[in-house]
Amino acid sequence: MRSPLGVIIFLSLMLLLDLYVFQAVKSVSHSSSNKTKTITFVIYWGFTALAVLGFLMFVYTQPAFLGKKIRTYLFAVIIGVFMAKMLAAFFFIIDDIRRAIQWLVQKLFFQKNDVAVSGSEDAISRSAFINWLGLAVSTTLFGTLLYGFRNKYNYQVTRHRLSFQNLPSSFKGLKIVHISDIHSGSFSDIKSVEQGIEKIKSLNPDLIVFTGDLVNDKAVEMEEYKDLFGSLKATLGVYSTLGNHDYGDYVQWPQNGISKEQNLENLKKVHADMGWRLLLNEHVVIEKDNDKIALLGIENWSNKARFPKYGKMDLAHAGTGEYPFKILLSHDPSHWEAEVKEKYKDVDLMLSGHTHGMQFGVEIPGLKWSPVQYVYKQWSGLYEDAGQKLYVNRGFGFIGYPGRVGILPEITLLELV
Repeated sequence: MRSPLGVIIFLSLMLLLDLYVFQAVKSVSHSSSNKTKTITFVIYWGFTALAVLGFLMFVYTQPAFLGKKIRTYLFAVIIGVFMAKMLAAFFFIIDDIRRAIQWLVQKLFFQKNDVAVSGSEDAISRSAFINWLGLAVSTTLFGTLLYGFRNKYNYQVTRHRLSFQNLPSSFKGLKIVHISDIHSGSFSDIKSVEQGIEKIKSLNPDLIVFTGDLVNDKAVEMEEYKDLFGSLKATLGVYSTLGNHDYGDYVQWPQNGISKEQNLENLKKVHADMGWRLLLNEHVVIEKDNDKIALLGIENWSNKARFPKYGKMDLAHAGTGEYPFKILLSHDPSHWEAEVKEKYKDVDLMLSGHTHGMQFGVEIPGLKWSPVQYVYKQWSGLYEDAGQKLYVNRGFGFIGYPGRVGILPEITLLELV
């Protein structure tokens, strides 16, 4: 059960926000008939009542009461409504500030008989425009979030050819499939997930790598999907590492008699059972014909304060000096600029995930944007500096919001040339 104080605070914010947005609803409907006004107001407050009821059910009922799928969508709709109204409120606040400034200027610099800064009719029309704009933008956002539900299993294959001068000749043309952020605890449709697995198999990769967040919190979340992901095979093997969610840091332990430490050990066993070689602050040597390269993998290491640093790059890197080419698996892309580029300049390619592209954004020719870019400088796709390359996978799965808007789930095919 959640903290009663936290619930009261969130509900109070919801209701205050509803009252504020309602002023705009009243404003834009002031010229409507009484019947239209009544219907509009009943729909508005009825939707608010349902949102409050849904929030209370989400907080104060056991997961089995509604089922994982319904709870996931319920949470997403509630948060979507809250975000949409927050966006609308942003427009209204701007207009309120404008009107406050206008009123203050009139009071300070104009007498009653003087001409105001702007006529009252003009002021009203501009306010109406802002109200309509805020409501339209917030409604569009909410509709977009609803539409995004259908994209959560819409797996996209992204292909890149990466050129390296020091790549051993035997590895030229090497095909690597990179996936990240499976978050199996969010899945509710194994058939759709299977379609993604089949896409990976159809690429016939030489090497498959996974860069963390296999689960949301608990190893048992992989029970239904272990055989499916275990069916992935590659000539040179399947390798993996851990992400921030894999440690179980975001739930209270014990869970069903299992400690946090035991959960992590169980998760490591899941990797082994699937045939994935989990790299924990270590490296392995990949050999092809007479050439060798080093594949390093570290535990989660982030340059963001809220995430602990489990990774030990010095341990993983030790003993790799003799290999001419190095690939690093590291879940959090902030590791690249914070440590890899500064201290380990012989790491040629780093593969990461973590950001999901925030599951929301725009990626079209000439425009690449997501709110996550204000937190992570490298948040999706390919980055390069001084010969070192970083690829940030947009994530195979999802968490929190059960959908994708603009940033689709990704399977990356990298060909080294």
